Amino acid sequence: MGFSNLKIPKLCEFCQKPFEAKTVATRFCSKYCSEKLGKRQKQLAKEIEAKKTLLENSVSKIAELQTRPYISVSEAEMLFGISKNTIHRLIKSKKIPAINLGERLTRVSKIDIEQMFTAVEITAKSEEIPEKPNFEVGNCYTISEISSKFYADPGTVTNLIKRNKIPTKKVGSFVYVPKNLIDKIFDGK
Repeated sequence: MGFSNLKIPKLCEFCQKPFEAKTVATRFCSKYCSEKLGKRQKQLAKEIEAKKTLLENSVSKIAELQTRPYISVSEAEMLFGISKNTIHRLIKSKKIPAINLGERLTRVSKIDIEQMFTAVEITAKSEEIPEKPNFEVGNCYTISEISSKFYADPGTVTNLIKRNKIPTKKVGSFVYVPKNLIDKIFDGK
């Protein structure tokens, strides 16, 4: 079998560096990259297997915890995803009743912790449809008109417009603001 004179430009699948392959099936720029990718894939497979076994062990322990009325602080941490410090703080503030059976044998009621995490219904706020700004002549104020009418500094008026996100329209050197929106703000609505 002879050598090929082909030089196919490719990217290495491991290091992503360009190289010239001599065959169509070449995937790596060197033997080093090929071995590194193989080791990485074996390591990822081991990690996935370890996660599966950990999950299987946790499922059986969680199922056991579901049947017990009193659980330890570390079990509550695992079951509810709360840190130990938070649980101890809740016990100290007497939001969760606890029983101390000895040194490092604090037990908390699972029912009391579950009641802390009950779903709270949030009433949906009715979204007000914002009025379209009316920039017609007679329906707008200029900044100077607003400051003279409401006895406010022009800088204060400008900051108020920005803070309340009131639409403006600039024509020449004048900035126009809809009357109805300004009147609502200064009337306290």
